[in-house]
Formats: sequence, structure tokens, C-alpha cells
Amino acid sequence: MTIHSSATRPDAPVLSTRRAPAARPGAARSGLHWGLLGVAAFSLTVPFTRIAVGGGGMSPLFVGAGRAVIAAALAAVALTATRQRLPRGVQWARLGVVAAGVVAGFPLLTSYALTTASAGHSAVVIALLPAVTAVLAVLRGRERPPGAFWCTAAAGAVAAVGFAAARGGGGGGVAWSDLLLLGAVLAAGAGYAEGGLIARELGAWQTISWALVLSAPLMAALTAVAAARHTPTGTPVEWAAFGYLGVVSMFLGFFAWYRGLAVGPMARVSQIQLVQPVLTIGWAALLLHERITWPTLVGGLAVIACAGTAVRSRSARRPL
Repeated sequence: MTIHSSATRPDAPVLSTRRAPAARPGAARSGLHWGLLGVAAFSLTVPFTRIAVGGGGMSPLFVGAGRAVIAAALAAVALTATRQRLPRGVQWARLGVVAAGVVAGFPLLTSYALTTASAGHSAVVIALLPAVTAVLAVLRGRERPPGAFWCTAAAGAVAAVGFAAARGGGGGGVAWSDLLLLGAVLAAGAGYAEGGLIARELGAWQTISWALVLSAPLMAALTAVAAARHTPTGTPVEWAAFGYLGVVSMFLGFFAWYRGLAVGPMARVSQIQLVQPVLTIGWAALLLHERITWPTLVGGLAVIACAGTAVRSRSARRPL
């Protein structure tokens, strides 16, 4: 998400290294399409994390940090092969925000939470992510959507939380896992908002790649500590889930997601995540054998309808 064409031109190759002018008006639709592709990739993250840590063979620390090490290796290869220039000055600090939020914070916190929480219940809190991202985008990116946007976004957030709570059995007291998930949402929201902005300077895939490389020494050290304390073991399915987390959830998914945020408008693209709880619980039903009821289907349609209305509402940007 730099000033490269991958962040500004909807028809450019994802790994393009050329600079390009500001996005054309028609690029907004491209931003939504890229955002949806990223959400589809991320929708498998919670079920696969549950699979990876559920058997007890891999510790939450190993899963949360190890996936970042895999992604960092891929990022280093991509950056080297395309001869990307190094970020400069304050860009490193901004990449630190991205790394803290989406490379370290969200993966580690959700890995620990999912040792006890089900995939369905976890969607209760994670469904708040679009609203958190939109608020942080307004504060950080100086975007001011109209009132209609906020009304539909709020309705979508309520529908998503109600849907996920009904499916996941939420509504009880706040458990420790809920606090971990809430922290993960705040971390990811900050990382998404900052990443979407710096992607306009560095490029969509370059942003997550540099954030991964920046955090690699710490995440490698944490992975080594986790492996030393508890030798990781698992079935082929558990290792496959871990591999998906490292290659797709931690790397390739961000190619699409950050490009969508960069093309923007960021606050509107972020609302596509309202569909993610629906997809996540659908995958949980398929992979973890959770039963889907009629209320689940009705709630899912409500979430999708609200998300569709929100992303179609016109966004107006004014200086704060």
C-alpha cells in the first residue's frame, strides 16, 4: 500500500512496482471487489485457528507467532524478487502499528481465545471489527461518511452481533476469552486503518510484507520459545490448517484486503467485513460440524443486506 500502482489502479497487476496516479472514480467498485476477496480469505481464519489449537498438539503461542514467521519468509522473497525500495522515516513507525495490530496482536490473542471459545462464539466479538475499523478510519484517515452510512453500518453491526450471538450461544457473562477477542478486534482495527493509509504510499502487498519483515525477529523468537516449551505436534489436518494461517490468512489475504482499503473509500470497504461472521460460521458448520438453523440463515441474510446497503451509500470526505 504505497504509491505503487497496486494500490491505486484497479487494472494493475498485484505485484506491480510502478507508480501510478490517484485512483479514478471507477476504482471504488474495484476497492469493494478486492475487499470482498480479502474477507473471503479471512473468513476461514477462526475455524482453522480452532482446528490448529484445538487438538493440543500446537500451543497458542506457536500457532500465533509461527504463522507470522511463515508469512514473513514469503514476504522477504517477494520484496527481494521485485527489488522494492526500503520504507523511509516515519513509514517504519507506521508499519510498526500495522505489525503490532495484524501480525502480532490479532493472531496471538485469537489463538489463545480459541483454546476455549468456539468458532461461533468468537464471531460474536469479531463481528464488531468493521465498526471499529470504520471509526478508526474516520479518526486517522479523515474520512467523514454521511449519516446514512453510519445508520446502515450500525444496523449491520447490530445484526452481525445478534446473528453471531444466537449462533454461538453468546449473551452470558464476559469470559476471559471474550476479553482476548475484544483486544484482538481493537488491534486488528488499528492495523487495518493504518495499513489502508500507508498502502497508498507503499503499495497493497508491500505494506503487509514490510510489516511482516519488521516483526520477523520478534515472532521468530516467540516461535522458538513456544517450540522449546512444547514440541509442536499435530495431525495432517491440523498442520494444513496451520499452513493456511501462515500463507493465506497472514499473507495472501492481505494482498487483496489492503488493496481494497487503499482504493477505498476505506470506511465503506471496511463494512464488507459484516459478511465475515456469516462466512465464518458457514465454514465452522462445514469443517467443525456445527448445525445451521433457520434463524442462522435469516440472520445471515440480514447481515448481508445491511452490508450491501452500507457499501453503496455515498461517502463524503471532509477535513476534521
